[in-house]
Amino acid sequence: MCGILGYIGDRQATTVLLDGLRRLEYRGYDSSGMVVCAGGSFDLRRSVGKLSNLETLLQKKPLKGHVGLGHTRWATHGVPSEANAHPHADASGDIVVVHNGIIENYLSLKKALINKGFNFRSETDTEVAAHLVSSYWKALAKKNPKTKRDNFIKAVQLALKEIKGTYALGILCSSVPDLVIGARRDCPLIVGLGKGENFLASDVPAILSYTKEVIFLEEGDLVLLEKNRVVCLDENGKEIKRPTTQILWDPVQAEKAGYKHFMHKEIHEQPRAVEDTLMGRLHAKSGEIDLSETQISAQEARKISQIRFIGCGTSWHAGLVGSYLIEKYTGIPCVVDIASEFRYRDPLLKPNTLVVAISQSGETADTLAAVRLAKMKGAKTLTIANVVGSSLTREAHGTLLTHCGPEIGVASTKAFTGQLIVIYLLTLYLARLRKSVPRDQLMLLGQQLAHVSQWITETLKCEKVIVPIAKSYFRHGHFLFLGRNLNYPIALEGALKLKEISYIFAEGYPAGEMKHGPIALIDESMPLLAIVTQSQVYDKMLSNIEEARSRGADVIALATKGDNVIRDKAAHVIYVPNVPEDLSPLINVIPLQILAYHVAVLRGCDVDQPRNLAKSVTVE
Repeated sequence: MCGILGYIGDRQATTVLLDGLRRLEYRGYDSSGMVVCAGGSFDLRRSVGKLSNLETLLQKKPLKGHVGLGHTRWATHGVPSEANAHPHADASGDIVVVHNGIIENYLSLKKALINKGFNFRSETDTEVAAHLVSSYWKALAKKNPKTKRDNFIKAVQLALKEIKGTYALGILCSSVPDLVIGARRDCPLIVGLGKGENFLASDVPAILSYTKEVIFLEEGDLVLLEKNRVVCLDENGKEIKRPTTQILWDPVQAEKAGYKHFMHKEIHEQPRAVEDTLMGRLHAKSGEIDLSETQISAQEARKISQIRFIGCGTSWHAGLVGSYLIEKYTGIPCVVDIASEFRYRDPLLKPNTLVVAISQSGETADTLAAVRLAKMKGAKTLTIANVVGSSLTREAHGTLLTHCGPEIGVASTKAFTGQLIVIYLLTLYLARLRKSVPRDQLMLLGQQLAHVSQWITETLKCEKVIVPIAKSYFRHGHFLFLGRNLNYPIALEGALKLKEISYIFAEGYPAGEMKHGPIALIDESMPLLAIVTQSQVYDKMLSNIEEARSRGADVIALATKGDNVIRDKAAHVIYVPNVPEDLSPLINVIPLQILAYHVAVLRGCDVDQPRNLAKSVTVE
């Protein structure tokens, strides 16, 4: 969740670190800090709250030097405070550490270090790492005081062997000022390669302004960054070669481009995200689909006995939509699991089960653990993610990338539609391999899928209708979203978006279950948004709306253009294009995103960085 940035080169480190940390703000944080090495000593600044507070501090007390580490912290151990903010140093000031993740055995390590005379100044688990490296550094220095560089590397390696848990680490030693060390286990960490400079970061956007040449570190890797050299070591200390990846994202993609918020920009980027995700996979005219990248052969596809979608939050909702489509078009039984539940039980996986893990970042801790459990049980795994080189893309047997570009807003929008597009492609691809749908029908479905970006573009025009609706309801403290069949997951997603960014309590519910509890909540103070676009359950939804209206509910209807019946049954109507029912989730989610956005803006909420949330949940 936290953000890490390290730099070594000829530039002023402060400038580079601040710029990179700004681009990592979307990950969520409650404090920030920076350390720069100059003249063989460290100079450190930390502050609570927004990064602007750190910038103000740096204006008053500047840092100068060409090597440094920066960090944005999201509290896990210890309240947000200056003392708990990163970086953390040992008592002598020789070793400085920044850390993402959780050191699970920090209490036992802390007790042992205190017994050795080490004093702790924070409540964090991270400070343990600084003192642990320091204890080995000092011991090695006594034996071989002249081999400072080797001692530093060895001290880090020995400390890591004692640490249990997850980490991405950036480490500096004042006696070895020309070296930055990075290490990772179950937390993302990358290296950016420059000319006469190199970078360490927890995510790609932090360094895109400086380089597009990136190394994605693997599990257990230790990396040594010098000004003109980068060396990767495996967990046994053996030098290894890691491939370099060329990042295709334009840095401008990570800017707001005139929009007030990243979320608003990303909502409007969805037509482009859909086109980019379909590109090279779908032939628009013929409807032919090529997903050979899944590495699933026709023989394997015919043998699949079950599909398990695994995800968290928005990704779980995408999986729910996928379950309807998979069972309808492929005939394969499908189960959808919340990753954090899947990983803590002993799930029964049938032989020839395909586990599809969905994660925007590809770093979601629970989803990553679930994939490892599925692999251990013999399942074939496939991941759907938006970040090339992320942990899930390396752990799974196959990968389907959503080519949405960087998503900065914490509340996912374009990544969700990208996930749905990939799920539609996967469904039709498996249907073709299994011959479960006639070829001419598959081609028609593919042609319809190719039209989605145009339908989304048309749907975005409904914003002018939604703004006054948001003004009517932004002061309400609760909301109910109803949907059926394929649009039940969209009701869940609409409710999630509203609660994430506006802090209004909202609940998504299957409309057919309304009489089994939620109807008790309905009165004139309860706004109800009903997804009532044309479908096989249209008449059922009308009945649900009538039940709600008879109890005083204020109904907002999401309906198909040309539907005049609904006008008499709802206080407000938002019209969307008439699309095939099976594609309606891709269209119907757009107005719900827009509504949540405008309600949050009217309530004065921090849309891009809602409280207590982070973009990439890399710890439990």
